[in-house]
Amino acid sequence: MKQVLLTAVAAAIIGIALPAAAQNVAIVNGKPVPMSRVDMLQQQLAKAGRPVSPEMAGQLKDEVIAREIFLQEAQKRGLDASEDYKAQIELARQTILIRELFADWQKNNPVTDAEVKAEYDKFAAANGGKEYKARHILVEKEEDAKKIIADLKKGGKFEDIAKKQSKDPGSGANGGDLDWASPNSYVPEFAGALQKLNKGQTTDVPVKSQFGWHVIRVDDIRNAQLPKLEDVRPQIAQQLQQQKLQAYQEGLRNSAKIE
Repeated sequence: MKQVLLTAVAAAIIGIALPAAAQNVAIVNGKPVPMSRVDMLQQQLAKAGRPVSPEMAGQLKDEVIAREIFLQEAQKRGLDASEDYKAQIELARQTILIRELFADWQKNNPVTDAEVKAEYDKFAAANGGKEYKARHILVEKEEDAKKIIADLKKGGKFEDIAKKQSKDPGSGANGGDLDWASPNSYVPEFAGALQKLNKGQTTDVPVKSQFGWHVIRVDDIRNAQLPKLEDVRPQIAQQLQQQKLQAYQEGLRNSAKIE
């Protein structure tokens, strides 16, 4: 009878002790390291886009134990009482709290499908119409540009002259090639001259801009090739979210009473 009672008591003690022990990853130098630290680290990795696989679970436990070992050593040396440590803790506290504020605001103020569609329509309106595949030769003086036009009329090859004389570092080496682009991509003077040309035509007179004097040739014209809304939806949503967050931050600054 006595043996049965002892066994029952022992079982009861074990039943109480096991759940408590299971809550710890380990006991380091007599100090329990709670499993909640592993969970916390796992959650932070998941928030950063690095979900923890079952294979990584053991590594997380090792990491938590190692941190406890190093933490105890730092505390033993009194580093947690230094002014530098306290300053860094305060800065970290501010950073984390501000980050949480912005994350909470974005969660409660998401970008809507209507906002994305409106932004796409605005982009399409500004970049629709015609696209031009053009070349140009940029020089500093008007007389140089006039001579180039004369040489072209005599049979000079546009690409060769561009490589030798163009001051545009981006296109000169490629024979003046500007690839496909909307007129809105260029300064007004250049865009105006470009739109007056038909396929295969070259400007009869030099075009003056803030960069110098241009000789322009249009190689081809087509309707603008715009990406589909669904292909750029994530980029537009991210851009709008950032704009809305900046507006929120500005609103907080403007409404704050600063003396």
